[in-house]
Parts: sequence; structure tokens; C-alpha cells
Amino acid sequence: MKVLKFGGKSLANGKGIDTAIQIITDKAEKNEQIAVVLSARGNATDELLEILEKAANQEAYKTQLESFKNYQNQRDTSVDLSEEFQTLETIFQGVSLLADYSEKIQDKVVSQGEIIAAKLVTKLLKDKGVNAHFTDTRKLIKTDDVFGNARPIEAISRKNIINHFKSHNGNTVNIVTGFIASNQKNETTTLGRNGSNYTAALLANFLDAEELQNYTHVDGIFTANPELVSDAKKIAALSFNEANELATFGANILHAKTIVPLIEKNIPLRILNTFNKEDKGTIIAENAAEKGIKSISVLDNVALINLEGRGLLGKIGVDARIFKTLSEHDINVNVISQGSSERGIGLVIDRNQATKAVIALEREFEHDFYTKDVSKIAVEENVSVISIVGQDLSEFHKPYTALIKNQIVPVLFNNTVSGKNVSLVVKKTQLHKAVNVIHGQIFGISKKINIAVFGKGLVGGTLLNQIIHSKKDILDKNNIKLNVFAVADSKHVYLDKNGITDDWKTGFQTEKTAYTLAQIIDYAKANHLENLLAVDTTASKEFVHNYIHLVTNGFDLVSANKIANTVDYTFYEELRTQLKKHQKSYLYETNVGAGLPLIDTIKLLHKSGEKIKKIRGVFSGSLSYLFNTFSVEEIPFSTVLQQAENKGFTEPDAREDLSGNDVARKLLILARELDLKHELSDISIQNLLPNDLQHISLEAFKKKVTELDKTYQLIKANQQKNHVLRYVGDLSTETGILEVKLISVPQNSALGQIKGSDSIFEIYTEAYATQPLVIQGAGAGAAVTARGVFGDILRLTEKL
Repeated sequence: MKVLKFGGKSLANGKGIDTAIQIITDKAEKNEQIAVVLSARGNATDELLEILEKAANQEAYKTQLESFKNYQNQRDTSVDLSEEFQTLETIFQGVSLLADYSEKIQDKVVSQGEIIAAKLVTKLLKDKGVNAHFTDTRKLIKTDDVFGNARPIEAISRKNIINHFKSHNGNTVNIVTGFIASNQKNETTTLGRNGSNYTAALLANFLDAEELQNYTHVDGIFTANPELVSDAKKIAALSFNEANELATFGANILHAKTIVPLIEKNIPLRILNTFNKEDKGTIIAENAAEKGIKSISVLDNVALINLEGRGLLGKIGVDARIFKTLSEHDINVNVISQGSSERGIGLVIDRNQATKAVIALEREFEHDFYTKDVSKIAVEENVSVISIVGQDLSEFHKPYTALIKNQIVPVLFNNTVSGKNVSLVVKKTQLHKAVNVIHGQIFGISKKINIAVFGKGLVGGTLLNQIIHSKKDILDKNNIKLNVFAVADSKHVYLDKNGITDDWKTGFQTEKTAYTLAQIIDYAKANHLENLLAVDTTASKEFVHNYIHLVTNGFDLVSANKIANTVDYTFYEELRTQLKKHQKSYLYETNVGAGLPLIDTIKLLHKSGEKIKKIRGVFSGSLSYLFNTFSVEEIPFSTVLQQAENKGFTEPDAREDLSGNDVARKLLILARELDLKHELSDISIQNLLPNDLQHISLEAFKKKVTELDKTYQLIKANQQKNHVLRYVGDLSTETGILEVKLISVPQNSALGQIKGSDSIFEIYTEAYATQPLVIQGAGAGAAVTARGVFGDILRLTEKL
């Protein structure tokens, strides 16, 4: 025999009830031996409790009761439900007069939902030609007198069920009410949370069923709640022990007491979707699953009780007193954590029992308060429990580190005796994000990096297009999902928690809104976005002062904006202090060499103890093009400058490049990487423009730019033979001198042979004393810089 159990959504009007009837009919027609256990239909139980509460508060309830009756009658008006409806009307009327009700009355009320469901299904099956028999479990399952959460008396219940099924067997399909029972006075009781599943498990045990099939509205058990984790995956198989852990720690579809009767007889439990008959669901059986992490479950209706005091340190019997007190008040402890260093004990219990627990413990430890052995018994309700079923402590550092990097610090954690299941208590406001972080880390389905890009100009726009066009390949190859949730310019932002697409420019224009940085941070928090990354592709002096605020709010940084590394050293140092404090990364490879691996190389040499004596090179791609071309072609200086502007190599105002400040900033960045505490003012800079051209309007400068031709033609002519002009940055760690200047070098030297807009860097160290380490390549262009920023993003994802 197989026991089938259908949940409330599977019995709701419409597709639910019709599909459930068809499933039962198909099995009956195949002569399968089945018993069917039913929950109340739709939201019947919750509705009845709402009406009961209204009646007790002497509020109007009759309209809602009529609505309930109409819904239950809607599928088939010929079913006689008059007795159940009359019972409800009588009880509600009495409760309204008394303005009160007991748990005994509540059980009587909610039991009507299961009775109505079983009567309807029995009638519908008979109409289909199925020999269905209505079975009221109040006549079969006998319990103690604890209303609301009664415990079956096993010997009597087993005998009743076996005898009933002996009388109604063969081609009879018993339609059994779940959730309800009765005590030995024949008063209606209920089996508590997940009671219908418990009824089905008891039947399966007593009847030695081949399998229990639980039909729900989901395809089975998932690696996490799909409502919290969008990429959660279905689990094909679980062992009983794993299912029991999931049930204990909040898996809605399971409950610990449901599993126990099945374990006793080794009866498999299969979770199936009423609405997806093709899916095979999740099978739960002894040794059904392979080893490894199975799922992440959540308890969110909990509270944390903290007991603190000097007298708790090493004192024998404290734990026993705590658990004895809670047990006497029927309070179950889900998680316990004790640390001698804190002289405290943390207990996680159901939130609705928190007040009762505190009062009981305060009474128990009243004398200890007086002697100051206990200083505080406090309750924290804004917490949730996350349990990782199958987590080995040897690998626990991975999800734990991922949480810390996302600024989620668990309040406490513990593990089972087996060491294979770990539970974390986190702030409830961080639950959604925490579950996603852990899930992405341990299951590796995909690691989502949520990116905010500030600056959508030439470099920023190119970067966004590169990300969009590459993200599928990155996901396929590296299991990394790049999700750009914010695109901002100086005034407006375009937000989409699901990530921008190819038409992001249109989206920006139609959906942009004015913003503050705080609003973007709040948006990320409100949407529980993990692994946050801010990318700065602006050249804004103002925006860099947002970096620390971004870091303290959980963002890692990638920047093409070199200003943050060249402002005063106090800010430079404070930013790195905050990065270290919050365990965040800041990558800025493009600050000096565009797409060249310069900063990483220097960092590696410096950290390895290799003494860097000197760095010299052509740092500016725009000035590289300018002097590379001017040195070898017979063409006026102003003409070459115009060509550089036309190719997009220079800033809109070319004087930004010609001033030497850009090269100086790059030189300063390298100096600071070598722990030299220089400021920009410490650098000797040769401005390539005379004073009279430096401070006039851009329009006036463009009219007078030809005045430079004679000067630079003369400089060019006065060089030695086979020499060329190069504008270089020169850093000496031995003298501490930093210079930016125009020099003449042999055409066949490393600096002399570069072409186009290439940059080149010569690094002199103790090991590379006579022949420097040379790094050379494209030093200008939006595509090159954007690709360098993209490279930093990908390097950072490895750290995340």
C-alpha cells in the first residue's frame, strides 16, 4: 500500500482540486492500493482561526464566515456540509457572547476544515466511479488531552487503524482526515504543526506502507527556499537523518515528528508536486543520498535569550537549571551556544514563547541576580537561524568568510555532535542576503557579483558593453554572474536589481532618477544584494570622497579614477585603514598603465622584498603618441596635437595632458605603492606650455596653439643624431626625487623605440640593476582602459 497526502494548495478550487482528483482516480484505475490523507482546502485553517479571533473580540465575522462557506461549496454544491457549517455557526456565536475561547474550542473549529475537505473529495471520487470511503480520524487516532498539540496514544491508535483498514480494504480508497484526532473522552484534538503530514506518517507506519507520497505545490525539497534564493536547485534524494535535520531547522515541507514514524519502519517519503506530474520529486529514505552539503534551511520565527553573568563561569548545574525551567513551561530550545570567555549562554527558542521564557528564567535565577552571579537575562527578537545541513566544520570557513566579507557577522553558531550540520544565528534584517551568500559559496551554482558603475562616459560606457557581452561566457566558464544593478552619472542613476541589459542606454534615459549615494546603498540593502562592488570610471575629484562611505557599507572598489590615490596622504592612509577594518579590496590597475599589469607587478616585487631602486617611463598614452609622431615625422607640433585630440587620446582640453599633472599623479601612485609618503607638491613637473597659454580660455588656446610649433621644432632640431623626444616620469627611491620632464633619448633605446600611443615602464631593482624589467603596451584609449577595469573586476571576484 501507498499513502498519499495532499496539502491545502493541492485541494484549492480550480486546477488544484481537479488535478488531485485525477491523480487519485488514475491510481485507483490501475488498482494501486492507496490511502489518501487530506489537509483542509486552500487557506481554510487560517480563515477559521481569523473568524474565531474576530468572534472572541466581538467583531463582525458573519460576512467572512459566509465567504468561507461559499468557497467550500463552490466545487460541488450537492455535498452535504450542513452539519459542519452548523457546528461552526454555533461555536462562533457562543464565543462572540463569551468574548473568549479555549484551545479545546479552537481544535473543534479548525477540525471542520479537514472534515469538509474529506467529504468533498470522497463525493468527487465517487462521481468518477472510485469506491471512496470517508474516514474520520477522530474515531481512529486517540491522543492525550493536550489540545492544540496532542500526542497520539500509539497502541490504541495502531489497533484502531489496522482494524479499520481490514474492514475497508481491497478496492476501497479511504479518504482520511489529516491533522485531527480525539482523546479518550471523544473530544476533538489536533496534532499540532504539520499535523496532516503526521497523520499520513502514522498511517504509513501502522499499515507498513510501501511509500508515503506527499503532494504539495513545489517540485520537492530545494537547496534553499526558492523565495529567498532564486537559483536554488531541487534535491533528488535525502537520507532520513538529513531530512530530520532540515525538519528540525525550519524546512516548511517537513517536520521532525513526521519523519520519526517513517524511520522506524524504513518507509520512503517522496515529496511531489501536484501541478507537475512529470517531476519525480525528492525521495527521502535510509542511505538514499550521497555525502555532502544538502540544503540550507531557515527558522525565522525565533528569539535569542542571553544569560550573562560572572557567576556562570565554571559554575556546575547552571545548564541543568535553565533546561529544567524551560521544560517545565513546555519551551523547546532550538540552538544553544555557550562561551566561557563571555560568561554567557545563548538560547534560541520560538519567538511567541520568549516573554514566558524570560519570566520563568528570572524567577529561577532571582537569587543569582541578588548575588550578582547573573547580571542580565535579555531577549533579542530580531534574529533568524540558518542551518547548513551536511556542512563539515573543516570547510565551514568558506561560507563564514563569505558572510564576513558581506558585513554579516553571525550572533552565534553551533554544530551537531556529528560535526556535519552547522547553525548560525544572524540578524533577521540580514537573513535574505545571508542565505544567498552562503548558498552561492557552498553550492557554487553561481557566485553573483552586484556592481554599481559610476560614470557612463567613454570608459564607463565601453566597460558596461564589455560586461554585458562577456557575462554569459564568464558565467559558463567561472560560475560568476556579473549583475550591474546601478549605472550613475553625476546627477542621475538607473537602478535594476536584476541587472542591466543591452538597451541600458535607453533604460537610463527613460528610468533615470536623481540620487544620493545613500539611496543607492539603501537600494542594495533593501534588495538583499550580496558581494557588492562599486566601479568608478569618472575623473571626479568630488566622487573619490565617497569611497570610504562605500567601503563601510559593504562595497569593494575598482577604480580608473586616479585622484583617490593622489589626494593628500591623510585620506590615502584612512582609506586603506577602512579597507583593512572592513576586509574590503580596492583595485586600480588602470590608474597608471591603462590595461598593463604594472601596479600588480610592483606590489609583488615590493612585498617579496625585492628593493625597487628606480622607475622610469612614458606614462601617458596621449603624450606618447604626440612625441612618437612628432619626433619621426616632419609635421608641426600643433598638427600632431590636433591628431591626438581627434583620435580621443587627449582630454577634451589638451592642456590637462600638456601640463604634466596626469603623469605626475601616476608617478605619485607608484611612489606610494613603494611606501613613500609623498604629496603631489613634492614632484618636479615640467609644464609643456608657456605661462601665457596656461590660463586663457580653451577657445583662445586653440587659436594660439600654433605658437608652440616654433618652440618644439627648435627643441627637436637641437637633439643629438638618432635621438627622439619622450615625456617621462622618473622616480628614485634612493634619492626620493620624483620628476616629470621632457627628455631626448637614443632612438634604439627602450624608451626610444615605442610606437603609437604605447606606454613603457622601466623598473630597476637589485635583481634588475643593469637591464631593467620592462613593461610595455597600449597606454591610451577607452577600450584599453575599460578592459583593464574589467580585469580588475574579474580579479576581485576571485577574492570574493
